[in-house]
Amino acid sequence: MIAFDDDGLHYFRFAGLPANGVASHAVFSRQGGVSVGPFASLNLSLSVPDERASVYANRRRAYGLFGRDTDTVVHAHLVHGATVARVTTANNGTWVEHVDGLITDQPGCVLGMNYADCAPIFLYDPRRHAIGLGHAGWRGTVVDLPGAMVRAMTAHFGSDPADLVAAIGPCIGPCCYEVGVDVIDAVRAAFAGAETLLPSAGRAGGRHFDLPEANRRNLLNAGVRAVELSEYCTACRTDLFFSHRAERGRTGRFGTVFALGQVHRAPSPNSVI
Repeated sequence: MIAFDDDGLHYFRFAGLPANGVASHAVFSRQGGVSVGPFASLNLSLSVPDERASVYANRRRAYGLFGRDTDTVVHAHLVHGATVARVTTANNGTWVEHVDGLITDQPGCVLGMNYADCAPIFLYDPRRHAIGLGHAGWRGTVVDLPGAMVRAMTAHFGSDPADLVAAIGPCIGPCCYEVGVDVIDAVRAAFAGAETLLPSAGRAGGRHFDLPEANRRNLLNAGVRAVELSEYCTACRTDLFFSHRAERGRTGRFGTVFALGQVHRAPSPNSVI
């Protein structure tokens, strides 16, 4: 990812995703906001016990990068599943219930989600001019939320998976994500070659889970060819990102935004201007 700083607002963009107004995105760090304590400083979530006024001030700062505020961004009520909703500008300012993926092909629609160890999933279709934003923790990963997003874009927009450009944002890495029997069993049931996703934790029977690689495999299995990884572990880099695991549950949520703009095509030779 490429780092940016806009008057103290620290955020990242993926090299493989567009940043040209046709579609634009940001992965925000935890830096550059007004929240204090464990939520310092750019907490974008109302689901944690931060001051409400601080969250809205943070959102005005972050969403302002796209000329937006809370009432003109589509949010999702995340449930760690594989349900995907198609949204339009009519959903701007609303929370879509019980979904972990949002997709749109309508210019002017802006998608937003928040995270604290789960994997952000970005999908862009340059041919159909469509985008998707998702949230995959271990539960969403084993039920293939990324694949569900690809299939939804194919069904709704006619996307060819091979045309899609994908990116997986900062999340907890295999270095820090020690898991129990429930996760180990679920990963083994969901993935061929699961043992390569479950490296040893260095003690008898202990295992870690490679969350970003598992989601990369989900995308590849769905037919996506281009997948970019952030290479940031949220638990290692609590200076940059909130981490539910590393901070023992008392922390904020960093945000992502994916916005779809207008396609500007050159007029044909026979066009009347």
